[in-house]
Amino acid sequence: MTDGRPSWTFLTNHGHVLLAVAADPDSRVADIAARVGISTRATLGILRDLEDDGYVTRIRRGRGTHYEVQPHRPFRHPRNAHRDVDDLIAVFAPR
Repeated sequence: MTDGRPSWTFLTNHGHVLLAVAADPDSRVADIAARVGISTRATLGILRDLEDDGYVTRIRRGRGTHYEVQPHRPFRHPRNAHRDVDDLIAVFAPR
């Protein structure tokens, strides 16, 4: 642990951004970045990755952006490709 933060986590920043978008699809990029604990620039790159690979759709609404997590998208690692990211989101969804 460095500076009170663990040196590694079970979820990547991509996973955390996906979960943040699932929890609040109308979040601003700066809010997602703060929630995940990464820079706005890193968050934009991750959102671009998620959008390019079909996990998230970005919809402009006036001056804001609405994100939609696309259902039934598989995990990217071959050992987990039989599972959908919906399963991950369900684990972390508020009860």
